[in-house]
Amino acid sequence: MVPRIWRATFFFLIWLCNDVTSKRNHTLKPRVVLPENYVKEMRPPSRKGDPVVVEFSIYVVDVNSINVEDMDFRVDMFIRQTWIESRLQLPEDIFEEGDDHVTLPPEFFNNLWHPDPYFLNSKVTEIAELTHKFSSVTLYRNQTVRYAARMHAIIACQMEFQLYPMDIQSCPIYIESFSYSNQKVRFRWSVAGVTINPELKLLQYHIGEPLRLEETNGYMIDKDGNYSRLVVYFRFERQIGHHLIQTFAPSSLVVMLSWFSFWLDLDAIPGRVTLLVTCMLTLVTMFTGLRADIPPVAYVKALDLWMAGCMMFVFAALGEFVVVKVLDKQYQMNKTKAQESMPRIIPVRLNGEKGSCGTVAAWEGSGVRCRKVDLTSPTSPPATTPAAHQVPGATAHLVGVERRQSILQVAWLDADTGQERVLWREIDKLSRVVFPALFLLFVTMYWPVLLLKTKASL
Repeated sequence: MVPRIWRATFFFLIWLCNDVTSKRNHTLKPRVVLPENYVKEMRPPSRKGDPVVVEFSIYVVDVNSINVEDMDFRVDMFIRQTWIESRLQLPEDIFEEGDDHVTLPPEFFNNLWHPDPYFLNSKVTEIAELTHKFSSVTLYRNQTVRYAARMHAIIACQMEFQLYPMDIQSCPIYIESFSYSNQKVRFRWSVAGVTINPELKLLQYHIGEPLRLEETNGYMIDKDGNYSRLVVYFRFERQIGHHLIQTFAPSSLVVMLSWFSFWLDLDAIPGRVTLLVTCMLTLVTMFTGLRADIPPVAYVKALDLWMAGCMMFVFAALGEFVVVKVLDKQYQMNKTKAQESMPRIIPVRLNGEKGSCGTVAAWEGSGVRCRKVDLTSPTSPPATTPAAHQVPGATAHLVGVERRQSILQVAWLDADTGQERVLWREIDKLSRVVFPALFLLFVTMYWPVLLLKTKASL
């Protein structure tokens, strides 16, 4: 019985000690007590109803890594913010004699009220640092505060490539307050605005100047309120020199090289086919390499039209070779049939009157040829054709041959010279003029239209 009483007493003492300890800890727990002027000091330093005006200026040191695949660019810059802090009480001993300002360490900036701007379309934003962050705070006698910092930022840009490679990209940077509406804080550009390093040079782009600056105060959907916003538009104009040397000039030479096939005879089939196929494969390889430089957009670019036009001209030259080869084969078949159905030489006397000139038609292996002869001349060929075939029969047979050739349209007799004209040879001769003329027309239409659209996009 006694051990039970001691055991109960022991547990009661333990419970009592725990209860006293918990009450003591609860009593000693610190409480956060805000000072009376805490809310006041965290408010913008302005009179009631008047916003604080924060002036911005940017000095662009470098613009690099214009990435068309990720649609962004990297910018290194000095950014400065200036506003008036009317609640500051500055003792005179902090200023050196003759100075109206004093530069304080960056840590002092945390003890001041400061605006909270941010880049709305930035992917990465950071202050540069080596041994410490490159930022400073400057106080002026008239209670003006200026904060300056060296920053790196990767800015997103919605790029358009319809006019590539003569496209002009307009990339904005949006600066906006994150917490304070335009009734509390108002942003505006200073007199300096945005300045670009005069020694800045880009590889494929030229930065157009002057830059376009905007100040807006309106409803912002992302924060569901009216906020102040600053916008600076960078205009990146792509330089065409690189593509003239690497794209347009080589592709034009390849198209001109395909025209050499029109001077090659049809007997050189391997050489003619090899030339045209090589030109086509060269353009396809060139076009495939160019597509790796830009993202696979869903619309047609200006460079696509140029490469498609060049490929169409080479393909048309290859198609012309196929056509003339088929016509030549048809011509050879007709020629063989005509030789089998007619004698080797059939002189025909069409006019036998004395003292007049007659016409003799003969098949000489390369076609029907007609020539005029003087029948009264002693050197004129004798009429070896039987009398029955001299005028009516031979004439009817010759007309039948000409009619058959005119229907097939593979060869015909020239009415003026009496020489045989072969269709595939005429097509080759015509292609030597038509193809360069059409390509010249394509070039004269392509470049003016592209230049006009480029100027319209400025």
